[in-house]
Amino acid sequence: MSAPILPRPPLAPDGSHAWWRLAASLVLSTIGGVGLWSAVIVLPTIEAEFGVGRGGASLPYTATMVGFAVGGVLMGRVADRFGIRLPLILGTIMLAVGFLAAALAGAYWQFVLAQALLIGMLGSSVTFGPLVADVSLWFRRKRGIAVAIVASGNYVAGAVWPQVLQPAIDNFGWRHAYMGVGAFCLVTMLPLALLLRSRAVIDDSLGVRADGAHGSADTPLASLRPPLSPGQLQALLMIAGLACCIAMSMPQVHIIAYCGDLGYGPARGAEMLALMLSFGAVSRLGSGLIADHIGGVGTLMLGSALQGLALLFYLPFNGLTSLYIVSALFGLSQGGIVPSYALIVREYFPAREAGARVSLVLMATVIGMAVGGWMSGAIFDLTGSYRAAFLNGIGFNLLNVAIAFWLLSGRLRARRASFAR
Repeated sequence: MSAPILPRPPLAPDGSHAWWRLAASLVLSTIGGVGLWSAVIVLPTIEAEFGVGRGGASLPYTATMVGFAVGGVLMGRVADRFGIRLPLILGTIMLAVGFLAAALAGAYWQFVLAQALLIGMLGSSVTFGPLVADVSLWFRRKRGIAVAIVASGNYVAGAVWPQVLQPAIDNFGWRHAYMGVGAFCLVTMLPLALLLRSRAVIDDSLGVRADGAHGSADTPLASLRPPLSPGQLQALLMIAGLACCIAMSMPQVHIIAYCGDLGYGPARGAEMLALMLSFGAVSRLGSGLIADHIGGVGTLMLGSALQGLALLFYLPFNGLTSLYIVSALFGLSQGGIVPSYALIVREYFPAREAGARVSLVLMATVIGMAVGGWMSGAIFDLTGSYRAAFLNGIGFNLLNVAIAFWLLSGRLRARRASFAR
């Protein structure tokens, strides 16, 4: 009689399989992130192609981001139930179809619809929030850096794709460039998605403190949670994410158009965007290492304060060299903000809710980018310059800093009270 076939033991967190999945997820996030940046890169071209103003040319980006935000929550719920593989396969196919549909658009509304529904909602959305949540389930001790690595794919995409897509647009036209992007996504992402078969073992005891420098890593965060219901805390984090990304969107969405207005040309703006996001990726990784010591709340406070300072530098400095330097500083300042929200969710909420809750908070950050991108274009149309748009971003950043400070101060008070007992 043959020996019974025993089930394979569950894969442990922080193991070799977790790191392999992280590498594959980073590649998927980087390639799939093209859906976020394509509308930014093509903004001046769309403005001329369809005869719309700066605010109108910003609308495809806004529509893409809104679709991306909604799709992230939907795909996050699917991933919570079925694992990340199914939504990744669906997202890859929709991304390819979306770029083809956008390339064939004969009217402005058709282009906007393809960007919002196919590229944003059903395509790129799965490569951010749901993918970040999935990676967070595979790590415990190194969750901060793991989340930062996969989330940095969004920035690596912003650093790489302008350098690929802008020359393609210049040489072959934006329609052919879009078709090429769709084909590339299909042949590279689909094999990786098919490989991610395993699912993490959900253990809600892993929803514990990430700031081991301040106490045992097995100390639950319930005693340090703000005096809010789960729904109220979720809403507060979403407001913070919305505000921080309205501020963040001003340089990221409009730096190419801004450089064109200053007479430097869109190619210089694309270089600044790539520089900004390259340093943002470096910042995101560094913030992940920091978060493993000070936790998500402390990382949020640090990044938010530095982002506000960097935004201020855009007001007095508009020379070519100065803009390169300020763009690099901006990237270094804000890379760790968005991943910190995912860490806060994983610290305060059960792991079985990770996909939906992380995606909800990241949805708010994406909506912030969408609203901020449109808002800055509308402010430009009203005032004829970007100065008021920068001031608007600084104001929203102050709101985010205030929320982060409240969370951090409340946590410090709770910690002192627990030590006193």
